[in-house]
Amino acid sequence: MKCNVVAVGTELLLGQIVDTNSSYIGEQLAAVGIGSHLQLKVGDNLARVVAAIRLALEDADAVIICGGLGPTHDDLTRDALAEIMGVPLEHNEHIAQLITNLFATRNRYMAPNNLNQAQVPRGATIIEQTRGTAPGLMCPVGNKVVYAMPGVPHEMYDMMARAVLPDLLQRSGEASVIKSLVLRTWGESESALNERLDPIIDELEILGNPTLAFLASGWEGIKVRLTVKAATDAEADALLSTWETKVRALTEDLVFGTNTDTMESVVLNLLEQRGWTLGLAESVTGGLVGGRITSMPGASRTFRGGIISYASDVKFDVLGVDRGPVVSEQAAIQMAVGAQRVLNASVGFSLTGVAGPDEQDGQPVGTLCVGVAFPDGRTFSSISHLPGQRDQMRQFSVINALSFLRKLLLAEPR
Repeated sequence: MKCNVVAVGTELLLGQIVDTNSSYIGEQLAAVGIGSHLQLKVGDNLARVVAAIRLALEDADAVIICGGLGPTHDDLTRDALAEIMGVPLEHNEHIAQLITNLFATRNRYMAPNNLNQAQVPRGATIIEQTRGTAPGLMCPVGNKVVYAMPGVPHEMYDMMARAVLPDLLQRSGEASVIKSLVLRTWGESESALNERLDPIIDELEILGNPTLAFLASGWEGIKVRLTVKAATDAEADALLSTWETKVRALTEDLVFGTNTDTMESVVLNLLEQRGWTLGLAESVTGGLVGGRITSMPGASRTFRGGIISYASDVKFDVLGVDRGPVVSEQAAIQMAVGAQRVLNASVGFSLTGVAGPDEQDGQPVGTLCVGVAFPDGRTFSSISHLPGQRDQMRQFSVINALSFLRKLLLAEPR
């Protein structure tokens, strides 16, 4: 089965919004084994939207459209679909009532044009909206089908998972159960990780199920996603387990978590298992580490607090760092010990470095020094050189430093 994609919106052509929706849709289709050979972007012009949909339908069994379902005069997807189907638009009172009730519950004024979203091509099936006002549509075109979804990403994601993918799979006659597992990694580049997994990738290219994909996600690490299709949940789980074991055998030292795990959630969990609290001192990252940690539910059970010791005087006067160079492993250790003392924490953790644009203390841009102080008085440090411009270097510093702390904690008995 083949399904092409059309993204509607003049703002996409002008570069005012980056079309991440088409990328996401293509990724989801590939994950379930549905081919997609064409992705189009088209502006808010009825004739051109009609032409784009017809072109996308020519060599496909289905087309997914995102965008153009809103209430304003330039939201033309409904009109284009009615023209392609050769049917009129009809008012759907059920959808109109849902939209009216939504505005009422939010105590907001509803402009009359919002009811444009209740116009439905005759013969189309409605995909009810659970996160906004515009419903999605499933429109038969001969023996083919066109799906239309809102362009707002979180609304589109919901409809894609809830309605579009299941319908596509049913039409294709493929297995009805799709499951994915994401292995979260840090420590190697995407190309190096790919090279590690070459034997598995070669094997999967022959088998076709499961599929394996990489997603480089900045300071979230590199994700390795396994997706399986199976007749039952049990078969899907067994298949995922088998291939997870194979992938881990080649990447175990790099994998820090799965699915929704983050480096900070893993570190907090390791600290809590040992009954330890954490005190933080940040220089180069300026609060980014503390922000990531406190975004985790339950962080207050473990995280005592942080000191953003950006100025050298704060390192000297508050944390007790020796006067002199502040970008060094020695300074990082003293910062960690100071954070441990000042914040009355079991473990002290620190970051200092050079984000740029100029070198500091004889260290080049990209230098990161990390310090850790354990409850028994032992201290640890690391120095590394990270790539990227200022913002990227600071973000990479967060996950790199947390990874160093994670490995130290793993080596400690509970």
